[in-house]
Order: sequence, then C-alpha cells, then structure tokens
Amino acid sequence: MIQLIIIGFGGFIGSILRYLLGSGVQKLVPQAYFPYGTLAVNLLGCLAIGYLGARFDTRDVLSQEIRLFLIVGLLGGFTTFSSFGYEALDLMKHDHALAAVAYALVSVIVGVFAAWGGYKLGLRA
Repeated sequence: MIQLIIIGFGGFIGSILRYLLGSGVQKLVPQAYFPYGTLAVNLLGCLAIGYLGARFDTRDVLSQEIRLFLIVGLLGGFTTFSSFGYEALDLMKHDHALAAVAYALVSVIVGVFAAWGGYKLGLRA
C-alpha cells in the first residue's frame, strides 16, 4: 500500500510539472501550431529517465521506494513518453535493435491511428 502512495505522490507532482512546463514553453510561441510544450516535456522526460536509469543501473545508492517515486511516479506523471523511450533503449541495450525499432514504429504509428479511431468513436457517442 505504501508503494502506491509513493507512486501517487510522485505522479501528482509530475503532472503539475508537466502542465507548468508544457504551458510555459507553449506561451513562448503562442501563435505556433506545433506542440512545442509537449515536445519539451517529452524530451526532458527522456533525458531525465535516461540519466536516472544509468544512476540506478550503475550504483546501489537509492532505495526501491525512491526509484518508484522518481521513475514510476514523478516521471510517469510528467510524461509516459519517457518510459517509452527508456523501454526502447533497454531493448537496444540487450541487443534487440529490431524489436526496439518495431516497438517505436508500432507505438507511434498505431498510436496515432488509435487516437484517430477513438476520436471517431467519440464523435458517434
């Protein structure tokens, strides 16, 4: 039960940070049609999860609770795209480059079509 509270608290903070950073970046270019705020959040989240992943993989300095708070909670609430990026990296680290490319392509392409399909379903409801 304590693990769920730790993850939830991290997610709460991460979600707020995502909103603040994303909207703050987007306000810098208010006429832009491109989602610069979301891009900034996703790239920063990938950088952060890569850094933390390396720290956790090479050092035994942080507890499982801190790992859950930072990676699953905080970064999970900040952006699930960071998890996607790290999982693709993990496949590559374990010599599964083809699986990493397939995972990335399927996630992006099928994800866009799934969003489109969900949107169409929502219009019919």
